[in-house]
Amino acid sequence: MRYNELWRTLVQKGCYPEGEARAVARTLLADKYGMSMADMLCCDIEAYADADTIAADVAKLEECCPVQYVVGKAWFCDRQFEVRPGCLIPRPETEELCQWVISSFASREPHSDGIARTSILDVGTGSGCIAVTLALGISGVEVDAWDISDDAIAIAQKNAASLKANVNVVKCDALNPPHDDGKYDVIVSNPPYICQSESIDMDSNVLQYEPHVALFVPDGDALMFYCGIARYASSALRAGGALFFEVNPLYVDELGEMLLKYGFCQVEIRTDQFGKQRFVKASRQ
Repeated sequence: MRYNELWRTLVQKGCYPEGEARAVARTLLADKYGMSMADMLCCDIEAYADADTIAADVAKLEECCPVQYVVGKAWFCDRQFEVRPGCLIPRPETEELCQWVISSFASREPHSDGIARTSILDVGTGSGCIAVTLALGISGVEVDAWDISDDAIAIAQKNAASLKANVNVVKCDALNPPHDDGKYDVIVSNPPYICQSESIDMDSNVLQYEPHVALFVPDGDALMFYCGIARYASSALRAGGALFFEVNPLYVDELGEMLLKYGFCQVEIRTDQFGKQRFVKASRQ
């Protein structure tokens, strides 16, 4: 089998349209088997992996398993993170959230003790992609990361260790946090924000394989995690600290109003690369 046969098989099986099938095939062959594009066009895949392994991987792809789970890795901010069922696959949009946080705090002035230190909390860390990226992108930073899933915690801890990022990953429920006063300069979160009713329009590879606990909220309580995190942040953030969210574009205005009610100010909304209102920043007075 060669690259062209592989992606055509995925199209014929109805797994993906052509463009996506090509991308999925390239990801598998490059990231798992180490093949260059020239190798893919000129060489049999069996020269890089045994036939049984290839057959097993193709079978998974034909069952709509995300290629990142088949490979066991996903790229995020030019780094490879381990991913497997039990943690959400990092999305390109979330890279933009990290870049916003880094640009806002990379040149932060030192605290009164003279130490240029920024304390960050990532709520709902999943694979740890946000926490690790911020830990490596801001000098003198201290990063805590919360998740409620034991699987996600194990994956985040492994990613932090393999990428040499100083991240303290702990189990904590965002809806039942501890009471902290003035502990953090930054709280950032990409919490579950897709309403159950929206699942009808989602791809089967997401619905069948990615953890629903990291994706969905009830239709009648779309901002449940945002409210819980904002309530915690209203005391846990230091004066002048910032709260950053990735958000469902359908609820951006409602979220902004809620943050003002919790005493936050300077609410700023930014669009993602697709022109959707996707990110919110608010400051604690």
